[in-house]
Amino acid sequence: MDYNFKIIEKTWQDFWAKNDSFEPSEDFTKKKKYILSMFPFPSGRLHMGHVRNYSISDALARYYRQQNFNVLHPIGFDSFGMPAENAAIKNNADPKEWTYNNIDYMRGEFKALGFSFSKNREFATSDELYTKFEQGFIIDMYEKGLMYSQKGLLNWCPNDQTVLANEQVIDGCCWRCDTPIVKKDMNQYYFKISEYSDELLDSLKNLEGGWPKQVLTMQENWIGKSNGLAFDLFFGSASKEKLNNTFDSFDVFTTRPDTIYGVTYTALAPEHKIVTYMIENSLLSDEVVAKIDAMKKTSSIDRQKEKSGVALNISVIHPLTKKEIPVWVANFVLMDYGSGAVMAVPAHDERDFDFAKKYNLNIKSVIKPFAGDVKVDSAFTEVGELFNSGSFDGQNSQESQKEIIKYFEDSKMGQKTTNYKLKDWGVSRQRYWGAPIPFVHCDSCGLVMEKKENLPIALPKDAEITGEGNPLERHPTWKYCKCPKCSKDATRETDTMDTFVESSWYFLRFCASESNWKDEAFSKEQISYWMGVDQYIGGIEHAILHLLYARFFTKVFRDLGYLDFDEPFDNLLTQGMVLKDGAKMSKSKGNTVDPDAIIEKYGADTARLFILFAAPPTQELEWNDNAVEGAYRFIKRFYERSVNVVKCNTIPKIEHSTLSKEEKFARVKVYEALVRANDVYNERHTFNTLIAGVMEALNALNLQQNSDVWSEAYWILSSIMEPIIPHVCYEISSNYFGLANLKPQVVLDEVFVCDSMMLGVSINGKRRTEIEVSTDASNEEIITLAKEAASKWLEDKAIVKEIVVPKKLVNIVVKG
Repeated sequence: MDYNFKIIEKTWQDFWAKNDSFEPSEDFTKKKKYILSMFPFPSGRLHMGHVRNYSISDALARYYRQQNFNVLHPIGFDSFGMPAENAAIKNNADPKEWTYNNIDYMRGEFKALGFSFSKNREFATSDELYTKFEQGFIIDMYEKGLMYSQKGLLNWCPNDQTVLANEQVIDGCCWRCDTPIVKKDMNQYYFKISEYSDELLDSLKNLEGGWPKQVLTMQENWIGKSNGLAFDLFFGSASKEKLNNTFDSFDVFTTRPDTIYGVTYTALAPEHKIVTYMIENSLLSDEVVAKIDAMKKTSSIDRQKEKSGVALNISVIHPLTKKEIPVWVANFVLMDYGSGAVMAVPAHDERDFDFAKKYNLNIKSVIKPFAGDVKVDSAFTEVGELFNSGSFDGQNSQESQKEIIKYFEDSKMGQKTTNYKLKDWGVSRQRYWGAPIPFVHCDSCGLVMEKKENLPIALPKDAEITGEGNPLERHPTWKYCKCPKCSKDATRETDTMDTFVESSWYFLRFCASESNWKDEAFSKEQISYWMGVDQYIGGIEHAILHLLYARFFTKVFRDLGYLDFDEPFDNLLTQGMVLKDGAKMSKSKGNTVDPDAIIEKYGADTARLFILFAAPPTQELEWNDNAVEGAYRFIKRFYERSVNVVKCNTIPKIEHSTLSKEEKFARVKVYEALVRANDVYNERHTFNTLIAGVMEALNALNLQQNSDVWSEAYWILSSIMEPIIPHVCYEISSNYFGLANLKPQVVLDEVFVCDSMMLGVSINGKRRTEIEVSTDASNEEIITLAKEAASKWLEDKAIVKEIVVPKKLVNIVVKG
């Protein structure tokens, strides 16, 4: 019985397609499971990371279908974005044609791997119907005050020629192409994600137990809530005069009010309005301006590495000591946090200390250890006793913070304030291949929303894409329109939306069915039934991008009345990367593995088995050609040994007590695999342990010849392995069980009841051998068997004592 995977896999792929085997039911009275993997960008080829992601979700979806759940397991394509546009530039191709050709190819790869995705709910985010609904949401968000336009310094990628959100700047570089970003002053549309800072932070506790702790921590840190003191630092008269009396003060924020008496200088961000004013009014030397400009062009991450600054030769008055303190520009001060100005306490902050040492600035200690000397060679950052702090001397530095804030508030000098690192999400992109922002600029009416009945605002098909500038801005006709409000000549907004907007609500769109697909993005009835997503699977690299944005959109949609829940994903599994030779697979490194080649040589089931067996899903997986070959050999053996099975429509009834030792052992291993399978699919998701259990069961089956035991075993094993290697399991099930076994399996406790046990035999406390005895054997029978087994150690010895430790061992004490 040869294992011909090509015939087997095509047979069942055609069967599933013909029978719409994976479409969810419209019966909303059934128990449901929504299993979702993060959808791919249609690059044209799946990589092994995709295979791992979708093999995990597919195993869960197939298992829950067996358990009689109504399962929604959809797939789509995150199809807008710069790669398509860049490919069009490189290959002189139309981005839409390039994108949809790739989708067709990837759809074929999904089928070849046996992934059980719903066909009827598939979509691409570049579909005009998807754009229509999304543009409607954008209009609603703007009218609700959750979107606005503003000019400011933005993250600009020189390579991709577009703005990036803060979350899309990774280590100072573009998240997609790794080009160092620069700051650019321009207009931008923003979502008011900052208004949801507290709720996004507070509701993280509702995800505990369902989401990885690491992801929750990453989001908490990114939101970055901090409490402290905000107050103004006022300029001295000479400095005010130098600034042409344009500024009286600037505000600062500190989380360490206990160090207030230790402030010896203050620092502004290079982009601060006061610095900008001084540059524009020629109040700084060319050399100083050049240094400030260099700081502006440096990424936020790089600014934190080597601290640098320049003095502005102006000063402010310390609010308590009334002494003048100098004002500097420092590269480590960012406009993205607080007001873009900081009070510097070098004696009690390592960053401030390093800067002060570099530029020979004053260092004043105001906190000393409870025991020991004041530090002079480094910053003292621990809790201690205040000194040099006026009326607060002698207080515990940590406990004094509330009193100092109260003093500032009572004196009308400042107030307790909460700050967040999370800033509003900039969503304008200056590229062609994206969803147009549905706004119109009118000289008479200003910024006007397009009428919803005119949606979608689709992209022009004849745009000239050169890679320089925004093709929509240069298009000769597309941007010219009539104002929806006054009907005068107007122009369309030529920025398109960040592609993370599309992925922030796609999981909701999957909840729409054929009955309402064209009329609405989703219905409340379907949303309330399917959401939240029971199991979401994807990479941890999206922790503060997609996952944060999706949570934000869910809360916004709730507030807009579209839905009535707070969080989109009940459970999150972040799968590890697939490595080869210790490095992440990438074309540039030449270490990729083509899934198509694996399928051609070994079959889809082998690819799936290897990817789920090589490592637990949350850990990194090292590619191993030998292990792939081993996975193929196991499936071949599993298939070929099914010849020992007798055809049946129900699981065989076996009288366990009549079986031989080997037959009982085989049944134990089979049912152990079943118990483990239920645990893995429902809780642990460690598919490698399930597969190992099935391998052990097959080895145990080979030690006996009982056809009923073989048939029972394959009834169970082909059922629990179907989610992992579905083609071969369907083939076995069809051949022997008429597919009747692909359903919940019952664990028989009787199998685990042992009628014998192994006991160790010790002589004078030293273990010598072991014996197998009946579980109801008497002590006399056990001792007799022990003496026989240990006879060579008892020769010429006098037995002093015989001890039976129940269910553990026999110890015989001898002398002589």
